[in-house]
Amino acid sequence: MRRPVEDLGLFYTTPEGRVVQSMVSRKLSEAWPDVAGLDVLGLGYTTPFLDMFNTARRVISAMPAAQGAEIWPEELKSRTVLVDEYNTPFPSGLFDRLFLMHSLEEASNASGLLCEASRLMAPNGRMILAVVARGGLWTHAERTPFGHGQPFSRSQLEAILRNAELEPVAWSHALYVPPMRSMLRWAQMFENWAPKIWPYPGGLILIEACRRSVRVPVRGAAVSVIDELRDVLGVKAPTPAANFEGISRVENTDMA
Repeated sequence: MRRPVEDLGLFYTTPEGRVVQSMVSRKLSEAWPDVAGLDVLGLGYTTPFLDMFNTARRVISAMPAAQGAEIWPEELKSRTVLVDEYNTPFPSGLFDRLFLMHSLEEASNASGLLCEASRLMAPNGRMILAVVARGGLWTHAERTPFGHGQPFSRSQLEAILRNAELEPVAWSHALYVPPMRSMLRWAQMFENWAPKIWPYPGGLILIEACRRSVRVPVRGAAVSVIDELRDVLGVKAPTPAANFEGISRVENTDMA
């Protein structure tokens, strides 16, 4: 069962919510520093983060029907759409960037949700999925949205992304600060130093993915059909975000 939009909106007015907004926005800006001229979709509850994409050609917030929707942005014509998250009304390949948050953990069909996200993403597009980390401290904070729904490990996320014909290319963690109000003033210090000394993951996993290229064997070698057509189509290959703070490249191995 999804958290209602009223609860999510209220959370982001609290000190904890403001810390989450700051830490995740920093990760997004590192991953996607320039979205000028691109089409961006936020799926789930993403409005606290979408203002940072104000240079994009188009930014749309798609909110699941079971969650409910809110007007965003408040002072302009609303760009929020209430959707069936497994069958959205958008054409295939429309969006260059997709950001999913407060989305996968409470989905009744996680694979179906990611398959729909894959359909919406342009051939050279990218997606960042932010989910609660299994083993992180925030998954136990029931007074926050992160204490509800299904947490994930990195290996689980990689597997479910590949099942949706998406290829994970980079990942990072956020929210190392414990979900205690007395500790929030040191959130940035935790973010800077905890990855070097903390044996547990941060509260959130952020994983970046692109659409998987179709590969066929030719004379014993793997040849990408898309690679052969890129020169003809004038499409550049998707590349992982080089500026993800503390970025790690995803390899084809299962890692928690």
